[in-house]
Amino acid sequence: MQVKFAGLFVVLLMCLLIVYYTVWLAQSSKEGTLTMKRTKKTKTTKKAKRQAEPKQARTRSIAARAHIAEGTRLFALAGRPTKAQFVKVYGPQGPKMTWEQRAKAGVDAKHFQAALAAKGGA
Repeated sequence: MQVKFAGLFVVLLMCLLIVYYTVWLAQSSKEGTLTMKRTKKTKTTKKAKRQAEPKQARTRSIAARAHIAEGTRLFALAGRPTKAQFVKVYGPQGPKMTWEQRAKAGVDAKHFQAALAAKGGA
């Protein structure tokens, strides 16, 4: 019975030593990284600062939202092309053009993928 107790005591002592050692390592590694933060002294004035008024959210008009929605619809209809694909089909100004300008250039959103395939794009 005493042999089992002595073995248990040794195991318990080893566990305590391991815990103590890991805590000591953690504390010693933190000592080298302590830095003092500098605080900026501010000059106090007697005048009260004006509080910034909250900015009003900009709302788009119904017409503007409709134009954005139409552009998004045409972009999806064209297969969500990348800028590189726009350049292949329409030239360097392709990404900057509106869908109306692209249609005047000869390729509308509906026929974009066919024009891209004809020009050798993926």
